[in-house]
Amino acid sequence: MSDTPPAHPGPLESFERRVLGVLVEKAKTTPDAYPLSAKALLTGCNQKNNRFPQMALDEDQVERATDTLRQKGALTVVQGDSRVERYRHRLYEWLGVEKAELAVVAELLLRGAQTVGDLRGRAARMEPIAGLSELMPIVDALVSRGLVEYLSPPGRGAIVSHTFYTPSERDRVCRDLGVGGGPPSSGHAPPPPPPAPRAGGPPPPPPPPPPPGRDFASDLAELREELTTQIDELRDEVERLRQRVEG
Repeated sequence: MSDTPPAHPGPLESFERRVLGVLVEKAKTTPDAYPLSAKALLTGCNQKNNRFPQMALDEDQVERATDTLRQKGALTVVQGDSRVERYRHRLYEWLGVEKAELAVVAELLLRGAQTVGDLRGRAARMEPIAGLSELMPIVDALVSRGLVEYLSPPGRGAIVSHTFYTPSERDRVCRDLGVGGGPPSSGHAPPPPPPAPRAGGPPPPPPPPPPPGRDFASDLAELREELTTQIDELRDEVERLRQRVEG
């Protein structure tokens, strides 16, 4: 991979983002069924688990998405053993990312903006990411390259998003989440400077401690996401077996 990261490809339509997310997900979770046929790709786009929002795409929409993404260099078409065309993503080269980084991007493409705690549990089904201490350097590296952004102040409980929304979609997402809709972030927001002490007066009081129970609530949310991830993995395994049976 080149030392110079590729240029940002720009906004993608919702069904294009879904197609790319599905291709990455299936490559990582069901490699025996990858690359995907058009039928398997359509099924993956419309499946109920691990998707937000749920979609009901048709064959024409998926075909248009694959044609556009192929022209952009994001995927390629290969011939399967039965001479059926199959689709393979090229996001490692297209985005200039590593394995764990691609898992994070794919999860954001599949589910949209989410908290870093949710993202950790969900992306871990594709690549091993043991905790937030491992996730945050990955997120920050993607932020520095303009592929991911913070929609709320960085830190525990922060909301992050991919940067492939159209401007109007991004504004809507920010409104729905109740977060600021300013320009995309380029990394950690600097902390505000402390207030200057008054001449001859006492120094300003220290900031109040965080409210009790905050860490417990965050840990409980992470545990919930880990359990959800295990359920999702079981569903993925059932889906993989179903695809093998259907051939």
